[in-house]
This record gives sequence, structure tokens and C-alpha cells, in this order.
Amino acid sequence: MRHYENHGLLLRPLRSRNGYRLYPPATVARIRLIRGALAIGFSVDELGRILQQRDRGGAPCHEVSELATEKLAELDRQIAELNALRNLLARTLRAWKKQLRGGQPRPAGLLESFVAAHPESAAALSPLIAPGLRQKLKKDKVKPR
Repeated sequence: MRHYENHGLLLRPLRSRNGYRLYPPATVARIRLIRGALAIGFSVDELGRILQQRDRGGAPCHEVSELATEKLAELDRQIAELNALRNLLARTLRAWKKQLRGGQPRPAGLLESFVAAHPESAAALSPLIAPGLRQKLKKDKVKPR
């Protein structure tokens, strides 16, 4: 909750004589709102701007809608990347199973054969990479698949 306070998502509460924070009952609903918005992809900084505007009597509905539209587009991009990865892995597994049906007594070199057949995969990033690392690598001109 202190984290939310520090980012402007929660107003600073009153303190008791012994220093405990005294949150008003409405704080529970506010935290539910924050957690729900975070769960669908809003960042703490975005929520800070939105909620501060609301607390001042503003109606940031257009900004919320635009941000949600961007989040939907990002999810669609991630889903497309995951589908492409899934399809590649499914094709690779079919080929591996066919290769392994021969009952080779020695190592088949499956991973090596995959990298040789898909050299771009060695330089590509997983679609499951952490968003912060993805952004850093994009700045360094490394393109994710």
C-alpha cells in the first residue's frame, strides 16, 4: 500500500498516535480498482496520472480508452508471436518424432538440428521475455520474433 501511496494511487492516510496508518473504508474499493487495472496491463505510472486526475474532479475517460486500446494491440501482438512460436514448435516436434521413429542408438542432435534449420531463432527473443528486457533489447536494435 505504501508503494501505491508513493506513486499517487492512494492518498496518504491519517496516522494514529502510535504511527499506524488509518485508511478510510473507501480504500478497499480503490485498491480493487488499482489491482484490476494492473491486471489488464495498466502501469503504476499510468494509473497514477489517471487517478490523480480523477481525484481533482477530472474525467480521464478518453485517456483510459486510448491506453486500453494500446494494451489490446500489444496483447494481439503477443498472441500472434505466441501462435507463431507454437506453430514452429509443433512442426519441429512432428519432424523430431518422425526422426526418432528410426530408433537411433546415438544422440539425434535435435536442438542442434533445429538451430541449423532456423538460424534466426538463435538471435531471436522469446515472446515470453520480460517487458523491461524486451524494451532494453529493442533499444539495442535486437529484433524479437
